Amino acid sequence: MDKKTLLEIWNKFIYDDLHDSRLNPYVMDSWIKCRAAGVDPFGGVGSAPNEKLLASIVAANSTLIKTALPIMQSVFEIVRDTEYLLVLTDSVGYILETMGDEKVSIRSRDMRFTRGVLWNSHAVGTNAISVALDYDTPIAMRGAEHYCKLHHEWTCSAAPIHGVDGEIIGCIDLSGDVDTQHEHSLALILAIAYGIETQLKLWHSAEIMRAALESSANGILLLGEGYCPEWANSVALGMFGFSEEKLKNTDFRTLVPDVDWSELDMHGTNRLFSDDVRVITSDGNIYCSLAIYPSLSGETKMLNVTLSKQKHLIKAVNKLSGNRARFAFDDLHTKAPEMKKTLALAKKYADYEGNILIEGEHGTGKELIAQAIHNASARASGPFVAVNCASLPRESLEEELFGYEAGASFGNRTEGNPGRFELANKGTLYLDGVNNLPLEFQSKLLRVVDTHTISRLGSTSSDISLDIRIIASSSKSLLQVVENGGFYRDLYDRLSVLKLDVPPLRQRRADISSFVLNMLEWLNASVPDMSKVVSEEFMDALINYEWPGNIRELQNGLERAFYACSGNVLDSSILSFVIDTSASSLVLRSNYNGEALRITRALEESDGDVALAAKKLEISRATMYRRLNKFGIDPKRSFRK
Repeated sequence: MDKKTLLEIWNKFIYDDLHDSRLNPYVMDSWIKCRAAGVDPFGGVGSAPNEKLLASIVAANSTLIKTALPIMQSVFEIVRDTEYLLVLTDSVGYILETMGDEKVSIRSRDMRFTRGVLWNSHAVGTNAISVALDYDTPIAMRGAEHYCKLHHEWTCSAAPIHGVDGEIIGCIDLSGDVDTQHEHSLALILAIAYGIETQLKLWHSAEIMRAALESSANGILLLGEGYCPEWANSVALGMFGFSEEKLKNTDFRTLVPDVDWSELDMHGTNRLFSDDVRVITSDGNIYCSLAIYPSLSGETKMLNVTLSKQKHLIKAVNKLSGNRARFAFDDLHTKAPEMKKTLALAKKYADYEGNILIEGEHGTGKELIAQAIHNASARASGPFVAVNCASLPRESLEEELFGYEAGASFGNRTEGNPGRFELANKGTLYLDGVNNLPLEFQSKLLRVVDTHTISRLGSTSSDISLDIRIIASSSKSLLQVVENGGFYRDLYDRLSVLKLDVPPLRQRRADISSFVLNMLEWLNASVPDMSKVVSEEFMDALINYEWPGNIRELQNGLERAFYACSGNVLDSSILSFVIDTSASSLVLRSNYNGEALRITRALEESDGDVALAAKKLEISRATMYRRLNKFGIDPKRSFRK
């Protein structure tokens, strides 16, 4: 339709609300919506841009802008002298960029058809941009097809731009004088939109590949002629500690000197090479698993290189080996004052970095405290590696703790292996029973404790630096072992920067009943069909026993009694499964006098108040009355004033 016919259709709609079927149905539908929304048909001037809002819109559409601008620029060079304006908008209709000569730019500024202005139908009435975005269709509009009279002197062709997921992300528009409309304008705009969409897809594919390579925990490089890296991901750059420029100008063979590069001729066969190797970095040597595979880039032979730091392998080993701490301070309960002091001190030590020595008899829970310290420390996310020093054969101590290189003479192994110290890097190494270490090994351990560096057996390269916290434990007074000549004083001083003493169970009788009940609850939940309760006599016997094996003895004995008992009550008949009653009878009898004395003193201090005395003794009132009956003590007769 010509301009005159379009103007007649517009006048009939604006003044008489008459709808003409000859008008593009999308345009007519948009007119109807504009009328309903109260858009002024004699308006059409855009609102001044909000600079703060514009900055956020530009940032959010940075990929679209970077992709579209080069294509727009190349097209603009073609239409530069035709008084046309190229416009890019976002999916809402905000103008992101414009390109046009001075004459058309002046005209566009008069109605604020400029960067940062919202150009949708609600803001400026029906136009090519709004129709393209609202109806997801390319469209050419001329003169009075625009809802606002101010736009009748313009002709516009617009097409939506789709992202890789098919959603509309913007619009491209070509606007000019109504009398200069060209039949190929819409085709040109469609070509621009298609070009932008194609580039976006290519960019998206490249970003996926780049993201995959960058998100890898491994260092990845592509070696060109001369074995110089042409590309490296950020992990590889961080691994070597070189700038990108320096790495690209370095012969990679000099960084991995232990590889027989003659086997990897750039023009040889396409076969994979892999090995554990020493890698030279700006900070010294590191150990990596290396994989190299030849590839072809165009006509140039290249090598794909993957470097996996052994610390990542160590993480996998730690995960599979269960090198983690399971217990926290919330899992450790006590009523005993001495144990409360020990746990309070341990919590403080968790915040410190010094080595810790934990002393206590066998079975007192030293490792549980070590685990709790680890889990409360800044190293909680790292490994907790426990080493039972008493169980390691003398001849393999160094191998177990320090690791060994491939081909080490003592075993001629084909692959190297990290030791427990390396496995504990970034975490905690727990040396259980350190008093059992032979003297000839202690001097080597002293150097490691001093320097926090180790050298694998068979290694000819630099030491490996470690970031570890050492917690050692001893079932004997380690200072006494030193005085007896069984432990080096220097090593004792290094390990006992911070010291904890764990009281034996016989000094924590207030904890026995709660431990028994908690364990019985766990056993009942594990085997509901064998659910049991504890008799008073059974509990009293456990409370008054000396427990030379401490918590471990109590735990093992209670479990034996649970499974041996055919009834549902653990009583004195089953006591022999927990303690050696024949050997302990004297202990029990001798304890009676001591226990009676403690109860008597508590009652004296409480003026015969049983509840207050029970509280002082950290036992329940029911238990207190049982013991009063057992010892024949009458609080009413003896202690009330």
